[in-house]
Amino acid sequence: MKFLDALLGRSQPKKPDLDQLFGLPQAALTLEAATAYRPTGVGSVCYRAAEGGAFAATQADIQELLDADQGPKVERVQDSYGFTWLVCRKDPSDMSGLVTDLHAVNSSLEAAGFGPSLLCSLVAFQDSDGQRLALVYLYKRGTFYPFAPLAGERRDNGVELQTRGLITNDLRVEDDLSRWFPVWGAPGL
Repeated sequence: MKFLDALLGRSQPKKPDLDQLFGLPQAALTLEAATAYRPTGVGSVCYRAAEGGAFAATQADIQELLDADQGPKVERVQDSYGFTWLVCRKDPSDMSGLVTDLHAVNSSLEAAGFGPSLLCSLVAFQDSDGQRLALVYLYKRGTFYPFAPLAGERRDNGVELQTRGLITNDLRVEDDLSRWFPVWGAPGL
């Protein structure tokens, strides 16, 4: 079938590589060294919740797994678009721990057969003036992009492009700028 797909110009979508998330601590160090952005200790995974007991049990298992460590540090938030965000909180200096939690959420949903429901994961940063920045991982593309929201649902494109240039050696950055979707109102951002 691969030959026929190649002949007809069809391509298979990239398989997500959740291990790409482990590049985030290095990207955070790069941002800290080159800009005023520091991790906030908040990260989240966005997915479309499925109906049924299996999905509810998987969500409960994930929450129990992450909360068992040091008490509740995970919350579930529903956004205005109907997506669910599982928000993880860690000490801002523990980027590796935060990334491990986000990886656990993604891989648990994927292992339970809910991989197609995953949309994105993000890690939040903030500068000394309160300006926010997120590094967003697109699950279905296996790439990252920066998102710098401003008041009034505007974006700071200059910061986003500067950040792209800085993190290119640390993370697989999405080349197609039209896929740099805004995640307005994402929890922790």
